[in-house]
Amino acid sequence: MNGPDIHVEFAPELHLFVPRARSGGAVRAATDGVSTLGHLVESLGVPLTEVGALLVDGVEVPPGHVPAGGESVRVRPVGHPQRVPGAPLRFLLDVHLGTLARRLRLLGVDTAYESADPGDPALAALSAADKRVMLSRDRGLLRRRELWAGAYVYSTRPDEQLQEVLDRFRPDLHPWTRCTACNGLLRSATKDEVAQQLKGGTQRSYDVFAQCTACGRAYWRGAHHEQLEAIVERAVSRSAQGG
Repeated sequence: MNGPDIHVEFAPELHLFVPRARSGGAVRAATDGVSTLGHLVESLGVPLTEVGALLVDGVEVPPGHVPAGGESVRVRPVGHPQRVPGAPLRFLLDVHLGTLARRLRLLGVDTAYESADPGDPALAALSAADKRVMLSRDRGLLRRRELWAGAYVYSTRPDEQLQEVLDRFRPDLHPWTRCTACNGLLRSATKDEVAQQLKGGTQRSYDVFAQCTACGRAYWRGAHHEQLEAIVERAVSRSAQGG
């Protein structure tokens, strides 16, 4: 872009993506009379998944607006809670977010995840095919046009990542209903049905079990249950308070 400049002001929440905007909150960018405002914003470093309203000289415009020299642009962050129309709210996570995937599944949130990395094109295609919100810390992945919807995960800490997703999307929570290994739904199971998966001490100590209807994995209230219960209680309490 090498045409007349425009003035682009970013909300503080977006300065992570545009370091040179941190001092004054704004940058100058050249236009070419062809590229859209959405393309320009992404070229400056901000994935459109993180953009809410785009205001040109105080008037909201779509990302397809072609900016002209001299315009003043304000880029606002996406609003919370974010509504994703057109499909049930469900997620797809990239290979780096395995702990977050397990915690979302623990809360009963439909979450697709594979530990083997299929690559950005395959992830974007799956997001579109299954109409899943892509969660990632990879800005390049979030810029792919095939995505159904997406969101940048700002934190590197699983506890904070989970809270980010819950605050942003407010998914319905149904704890203890999904397999944390494969995302399948759980059902009650008898000890006899899962006996082959139990060691001697477990078989003697526990009588209440669940089993995944997809992969067959057995669940019971074992040594880590208190830790998992604490994660669930925090999430449910915060959800009940509206974030």
